Amino acid sequence: MTALMMTILTLTATSFTHNGMIPVHFTCDGQNISPALNWTGLPEGTQSLALIVDDPDAPDPAAPKMTWVHWVLYNIPPAATGLAEGITEQNLPPGTLQGINDWKRTGYGGPCPPIGAHRYFHKLYALDTVLPDLKHPTKAALEHAMKGHILGRAELIGRYQKQH
Repeated sequence: MTALMMTILTLTATSFTHNGMIPVHFTCDGQNISPALNWTGLPEGTQSLALIVDDPDAPDPAAPKMTWVHWVLYNIPPAATGLAEGITEQNLPPGTLQGINDWKRTGYGGPCPPIGAHRYFHKLYALDTVLPDLKHPTKAALEHAMKGHILGRAELIGRYQKQH
């Protein structure tokens, strides 16, 4: 008998720990560049990955009214093991497509909370398909397209509060 190997999809950042503080470098108070992200444990049959970064505490964690979307990527090839710090559209893994964030543009938009300490959810999805070109989808459109195709999910939460 052979033992089944169970892999667990894991998402990590080199600059902060799960539930740790995101360095100012990656926010609107700093250089506003994306942190380096790495992943391991892709489920068998993974054909592509999707990444959504959002903040459910907007605008005020004491009275959240919306989830602010910071970054939407999809069709990341399964051969990729992460994204480099400050990655640009030109340097994304081949085939990776971008969606629209809540600033109505593609690319990464760093934490920029107007008040209080916010949580930033970095959600990585392993999919059993390569999605069609969704023409810069919103987070909701990407989530709809992913329905029924998610093999695994990993989550990394970083926190940030402006230092006034």
